Amino acid sequence: MKHSIRGRFTMIFVGLMAAVLFTTWAVNSFFLEGFYTRQKLKILERAYGLINQLVVEKADNGESLTEDLQSLYSADGEQTELSRLLRLMSEKYNTNIAIVDSMNDDAMPSARDARFLADRVHQYILGRNNPGTEVLVNQDNYKIQKSYDRHSQAYYLESWGFFEDNRTIFIMSMPIASIHDSVAVSNKFLAYVGLAALVAGSALMYFTTKKVTSPIMSLASLSARMSELDFEARYEGRSEDEIGVLGRSMNTLSEKLKETIGELKTANNELQRDIEEKIRIDETRKDFIANVSHELKTPIALIQGYAEGLTEGMAEDPDSRDYYCEVIMDEANKMNKMVKQLLNLTALEFGNDLPVMEQFDITALIRGILSSAGILLQQKEATVVFDQETPVLVWADEFKIEEVITNYLNNALNHLGGERRIEIRLENLGQEVKVSVFNTGTPIPEEELDKLWTKFYKVDKAHTRSYGGSGIGLSIVKAIMDSHNKECGVENRPDGVSFWFTVDGSSH
Repeated sequence: MKHSIRGRFTMIFVGLMAAVLFTTWAVNSFFLEGFYTRQKLKILERAYGLINQLVVEKADNGESLTEDLQSLYSADGEQTELSRLLRLMSEKYNTNIAIVDSMNDDAMPSARDARFLADRVHQYILGRNNPGTEVLVNQDNYKIQKSYDRHSQAYYLESWGFFEDNRTIFIMSMPIASIHDSVAVSNKFLAYVGLAALVAGSALMYFTTKKVTSPIMSLASLSARMSELDFEARYEGRSEDEIGVLGRSMNTLSEKLKETIGELKTANNELQRDIEEKIRIDETRKDFIANVSHELKTPIALIQGYAEGLTEGMAEDPDSRDYYCEVIMDEANKMNKMVKQLLNLTALEFGNDLPVMEQFDITALIRGILSSAGILLQQKEATVVFDQETPVLVWADEFKIEEVITNYLNNALNHLGGERRIEIRLENLGQEVKVSVFNTGTPIPEEELDKLWTKFYKVDKAHTRSYGGSGIGLSIVKAIMDSHNKECGVENRPDGVSFWFTVDGSSH
């Protein structure tokens, strides 16, 4: 990843560490010397205040400072408050103190080189300071200055002046280290320690941030799968921090999106079905109007023609008038039959005429149909073969199945040829019974077989017109079998054509 969070966290840590190290270096370089000097000045100022208070008290009480100062070096000397203060300044702060009585010039030292300090304070009083001396504090009774001693090649802070008893002179000399050298050493040490801490901390940060970045990468993977509409993925983390809360929120979001998209798909499918149904209805309506107009055009023209002939007296004898009337009645009956078939087909296709399921003997039904069509069969010189003797019980709408068989039988009679034989067979398929009606004659072109179930479709329009067919009968068969959720079909045989359908057997 080009800009990983682990890398960013590590860089932020490195930046913060570098900023801390730089700030520490800057503070050491620019402020440490002043801070160090101010701390030393405070020590000298406090020491002056304490010693001055003790000196003034002793002067007011008429006591001598000699005994207090001598006890600093006497094994038997009693420790007084002043001697303890001078010893503390000498041992803790490495400060040499010389106190001089201006009346007799006696030096009361707190160190072995007190005479040297006493001479120096006299030089200062006379205004003979060393070159380069810098006065840091200038009060009425004392000064604090920074001096350089060429013999020891060291810097000193020296506080000198008078106590408020107006007779005692003092000098306090405190060596100070070269702060520049100290700062350089400190910064060098800080650089080594800081660099080591920076490297170790960066490595530690890089590896420890994996605990943070791993769940973030899991959430990124989860969001990527969600963007591809894969809502099965889930965040598996168990942490109770902000990332854990986010992960559980994404799980909830994924579940909600899954449900919502499912509902949208369902609604979309329903809408698509509604649209397709509307389109189908519109197309059906257009086809219906076009086909009905076409089918009614011929009988209406015949009726109109023969009616005009009767009106104009073209049929002069009774036989001609009877013939004209028979043609008109025949065409009217054909139109009436076609309209009834269309109404029946429309009811079936739109689910307004649902089948009433019942158990009945289909063998008896077929024999009843053949008996009713006996005269028509004789007129067509058809030989019917139906060898089924035993009852065959089926589940279906008996009235509609009778209409299917009747349509198949009429279709067979209208296309009968060759040996003029019609065979009706019942075949037990286990859960179903297959009923087939075969007639000898001319096979149907293979490319026309699937079109036979379309309304008003006719393979041979001239032949269909001769027997009064409208091309609706097989469409009614298909609609009836669809309402039963069963199959129907047609297949060519070497000597004819077989139409078939299936119904539920009694064991279903």
